Amino acid sequence: MARRDENTGFTCAYCGKKVLALTNGSYRNHCPACLYSLHVDEMPGDRASNCRGLMEPVGVKFHSNKGLQLVHQCTKCGDVAVCRSATDTVQPDDVSALCRLINLY
Repeated sequence: MARRDENTGFTCAYCGKKVLALTNGSYRNHCPACLYSLHVDEMPGDRASNCRGLMEPVGVKFHSNKGLQLVHQCTKCGDVAVCRSATDTVQPDDVSALCRLINLY
């Protein structure tokens, strides 16, 4: 699947918010409001996971090349995944939601 095909909007399975596609050349895999995601990948972008559980945001970390990253844990199978925060786009991640995660970590 081409990256432009992956960069589509969706409705958040956790909070129901309408999520727009990214405008910064990447693709979105989490809701910018509640930061939840879905467990759809085995490897980033492959859409090969059959789990489809909710990925709860459980922390934030900083990577020197990738910037602020969200740490997600699947509420169904327990898998942990890390993804970039979306900040330079038309619908950036909610700063207050990110701050709440930083206080948890």
